[in-house]
Amino acid sequence: MPGSPANHRYLLIARILALLVVIGISVYIFSIREQAERYAVYGYPGIFLISFLAYATVILPAPGIAVIFGMGAVFNPLGVGLAAGAGATLGELTGYLAGFSGQAVVEHSQLYQRLTGWMSKYGPVTIFILALLPNPFFDLAGVAAGVLKMPLFKFLGWCWLGETGKMTLFALLGAGTINLFS
Repeated sequence: MPGSPANHRYLLIARILALLVVIGISVYIFSIREQAERYAVYGYPGIFLISFLAYATVILPAPGIAVIFGMGAVFNPLGVGLAAGAGATLGELTGYLAGFSGQAVVEHSQLYQRLTGWMSKYGPVTIFILALLPNPFFDLAGVAAGVLKMPLFKFLGWCWLGETGKMTLFALLGAGTINLFS
């Protein structure tokens, strides 16, 4: 039965577990942020992992774009963009899961209300543009996507397009900067 108390209880438990996973991942990644650069020695898989770790935090800062900028000078910038874009996209699942768990933490903020309005009208385009632009507010867009029950694969697809574009741009800028000083 869709509206049965048992279904509501299971949904509440799933939301609480999702929120606890998001909090745990964010705290762990924030605690190891100083060590992220050492994964770069593993090439593209290391770049993927750095990007995943940097973007899996919700609200807490972690290094990411600066490392991708530097890796663009060492590796093929297009490969760096693809690896980092994929890692960032999977890392953004934490914001989506936080939204799935409930919006009580951010629902009263004016920015969140604005993002929710944009997401309701222009969901995929909003995700793409906010993922493409370097900004600290994408986590809130992920939360809004989760709250509004945007299909997961739609969220991931548009997020991947934006994140890959942004990461490729920073990798190309990193490669170009190094070439200026060579």
